[in-house]
Amino acid sequence: MDGNLRKYFGRLTGGMAATAAFALLVVAAPASADTGDEVPVGTRLAARTHPAVQLTSITYSGEVVVPSSQAKEAAWDQLTNEATRAVLAGKIPSDERSIAKFLFQRVAADVDRYLQPVGPERTVKAQVGGMCTGWWVTPDGYMVTGAHCVEMSNEELSQTFAQQALEKFNKQDAKDMINALRNFEADKEMIELVQQIYVTFNSTHLEIRGLRKSLSVLQSLPGGGVDKTAKEVPAELVSVGESYPGKDFALLKVNGQQNLPTVPLGDDADVQTGDTLYISGFPGLVTNTPWFSIESKLDPALTEGPYNAKRSTQEGVPYIQTQAPSYHGNSGGPVFSRAGKVVGMLIAGTVSENGEASENESFVLPVSIIKEKLNEKNVKPAASLTTTKYNEALDDFFQRHYKDALPKFREVQALFPGHPYVAKYITDSQQAISSGKDETPQPVWLWAAAGAGVLIVIGGGVLLLLLMRRRRKSSSSPQGRSPSPAYGGPYPGVNGGGFPAQAGGGYDRQAVNGQVLHELPGLPQGWQPQSLPPANGHQPGRAGGGYEAARAHDHDPQRPGGGYDPQRPDGATQYVRPAPSPYGQQRSQAAAGQGPGESGAPDVADLEREIAELRRQLQHRQPEA
Repeated sequence: MDGNLRKYFGRLTGGMAATAAFALLVVAAPASADTGDEVPVGTRLAARTHPAVQLTSITYSGEVVVPSSQAKEAAWDQLTNEATRAVLAGKIPSDERSIAKFLFQRVAADVDRYLQPVGPERTVKAQVGGMCTGWWVTPDGYMVTGAHCVEMSNEELSQTFAQQALEKFNKQDAKDMINALRNFEADKEMIELVQQIYVTFNSTHLEIRGLRKSLSVLQSLPGGGVDKTAKEVPAELVSVGESYPGKDFALLKVNGQQNLPTVPLGDDADVQTGDTLYISGFPGLVTNTPWFSIESKLDPALTEGPYNAKRSTQEGVPYIQTQAPSYHGNSGGPVFSRAGKVVGMLIAGTVSENGEASENESFVLPVSIIKEKLNEKNVKPAASLTTTKYNEALDDFFQRHYKDALPKFREVQALFPGHPYVAKYITDSQQAISSGKDETPQPVWLWAAAGAGVLIVIGGGVLLLLLMRRRRKSSSSPQGRSPSPAYGGPYPGVNGGGFPAQAGGGYDRQAVNGQVLHELPGLPQGWQPQSLPPANGHQPGRAGGGYEAARAHDHDPQRPGGGYDPQRPDGATQYVRPAPSPYGQQRSQAAAGQGPGESGAPDVADLEREIAELRRQLQHRQPEA
């Protein structure tokens, strides 16, 4: 093969091989796209569910009426005599401090035995309440929370008002009692003991008049973001069960809502002992602490822990015991499985002796009870379009496909302007794109088009190689048979003689398998079809622009066949001086009936047609992808 031709086809076949490899990579690109670092279950779950988890509030307001107190003389005289006997018996020291401490301890143990309510009444306007957690189950405003989050018993109300509304009265009453003991200087321990007496008395005898209750949900204003713009939106109590250990369930309705974020409900069978549970809610240690900003207080917390056991109360209500930490304020919060579906609602936790919440035990009302209560009110949980689009955007965001995520986040913001987190995700996506962190893959149709184009190029290249191989095979001589004249071999002459291809003659001609081919326009200079090279590695033919000079041993009239030795032992082709007959005589011989098959040379017209067809295929070859 000519050197230029080798380079041409080398570039062609090499380019096709490289293109084929590239095609495999391109077509496979969507399947092997980088999905980003593995996102922890809790991170993905919190991102998906937190928009539907809301801080709820219950507020009681009214006038608190508390009577004044008066000592019961008979009871106090008896108590004084008892203290005197104790001093004489040496059971208590004789100093005033010790005697006063003895008296106050006995009164605190049984307040109503020593004090009685009298006039005048004291009145104060008060407002008390508490915070819990709720979560949306329908796009139009149905919310689930705990029963104890929406109702307080009379006893609980009295205790709450006593702690939050009567502090002023308690301190004043304790001060008056201590001042009644002349020449007595009370220490801190004594003051706290006397105050406890009046906390008990006032909370026992208080009366609440004009009591009003309100329920509300804290929502963000349009514009997105959990911030200082959050406002209380009134909620209606639709259904309420019994507080723990009963079916501690309540259903709220916030009117005028649409496209709210929601969370999906699972089944009891979704989790079992040993599985990890996730609790979402608002711990009171944050919402009731002045050290944290409003933004922090309105952002749910996520805790996790193992499913320890399934329990049942004496009333026959099932509960799940878990070690996922919970606190005051988490009540009513959803509990999720790893799949992100609600499997229960946090209701209660163990409390230590000093009244503080313990992280060791939490109790969850199973989702089957929640479904039962929703069915009673014909409320069907449903996923909102906001949630669907938001979850799709989060999937893109966590894969660092920020260009795909950004328009979806914007659609979420349009669907629900008060979404608490979408504004932050929009900003984060824009910044990631600007900083070159986006890894959004090209559309699938583009990969398919590129792959199809590459396959067309590969197919054309394979076809071309097959055609070239067929040309090579047809122009080569099989081993063990009398070969047809190879490229560079002698053109058969009269009486079996031969001569090299002629040079000169008006325009370049090149011998191919003993035939003369005109140079085709549009092909590389010196282009020749593939064929077998000379056996001795060089091309016989012209020497100094003429015929090859005859050597003494080239012509041997004694040899059979007119002195033509077609093959030397070393495989090199032997050349002999041609007979005197001119080229035109050879053509006359061919015209006389000796065809190409008889002379061993292919037909010139057939070769020219094949070359023309090959050129046409090359010129119309599909461009490389």
